[in-house]
Amino acid sequence: MNDGDAIVLFSGGQDSTTCLAWALDRFERVETVGFDYRQRHRVELDTRPVVLEALRKRFPQWGPKLAEDHLIDLAVLGQVSETSLTRDVGIEMQENGLPNTFVPGRNLLFMTFAAAIAYRRGAKHIVTGVCETDFSGYPDCRDDTMKALQLALNLGMDTRFVVHTPLMWIDKAETWRLSHRLGGDMLVDLIRAESHTCYQGERTLHDWGRGCGTCPACELRAQGYLRFVADPQSKAGVPNG
Repeated sequence: MNDGDAIVLFSGGQDSTTCLAWALDRFERVETVGFDYRQRHRVELDTRPVVLEALRKRFPQWGPKLAEDHLIDLAVLGQVSETSLTRDVGIEMQENGLPNTFVPGRNLLFMTFAAAIAYRRGAKHIVTGVCETDFSGYPDCRDDTMKALQLALNLGMDTRFVVHTPLMWIDKAETWRLSHRLGGDMLVDLIRAESHTCYQGERTLHDWGRGCGTCPACELRAQGYLRFVADPQSKAGVPNG
């Protein structure tokens, strides 16, 4: 396996764009993978090539490292899921204490397919934007889940993948700060203007980015951005662009 190669799970959202920048800053060759599971906010799939092209053009230090993009059809996940991200129903809490935006098995499948691509491509590293701090209670975003998946994937494929979770212990404000440390104002502006997180699939532009402004994903992103811009230390010592 090539220690300088990485596969990044890239949805086109804020977290995965930040993780992609993180990987480009560290590895020699980075491929991306996204998934079409007939999600309600499928507009995020349209943002992926826009963000990738912008990274190539605006960041000459990263452009040559950014290699092939893979888009996997996982329609079967939408077929077996009864959630607000795969059905036209309201977003609400369930009796089990989880929001109905939780898609059971989603990250487990995503990681398995990403590992299959990494195996074929000879990439050692797999990078994903899961997070315990802002994970909305999703059990497949927990650190324990990722550690168990790394073990299972390595045993099942008889290899030595390393699973990276750069956002695991930080909140949304710190995610904005990380993007600024990696790419300055230019990366922050790219994430604001082009990335997509909104569960409703809306693309209205706000100070913090695009979205409906009221769904849980928009609220987390907006609150994090407000804390980021309110902290004078957020950009201290970091050059623009």
